[in-house]
Amino acid sequence: MPRAWTNKDERMYEHIKESSLERGADEDRAEEIAARTVNKHRREEGRTPNRRTQGTGNPNTPLDQRTRDELQNLARELGIPGRSAMRKAELVAAIQRARG
Repeated sequence: MPRAWTNKDERMYEHIKESSLERGADEDRAEEIAARTVNKHRREEGRTPNRRTQGTGNPNTPLDQRTRDELQNLARELGIPGRSAMRKAELVAAIQRARG
């Protein structure tokens, strides 16, 4: 179990693992289910970052090749209003205008 887990997380992991084993899952599958469930719970509580929504991407990558989430984060840094309602192409255009 990862060090970042609290005692409560570890108890939840063990409980879910045992429950999966009782339902017939093999040891590896039970551990995977338990770990994924605990990590999901931690993410939902905001105790761990969601990699998908972090960062602005590689600065050497063209804007149109970055993910929408990376563009969203870049637009946030640039203070572009209305970014949450924009599509990917609109974000690219707005970022290009903001950069000059």
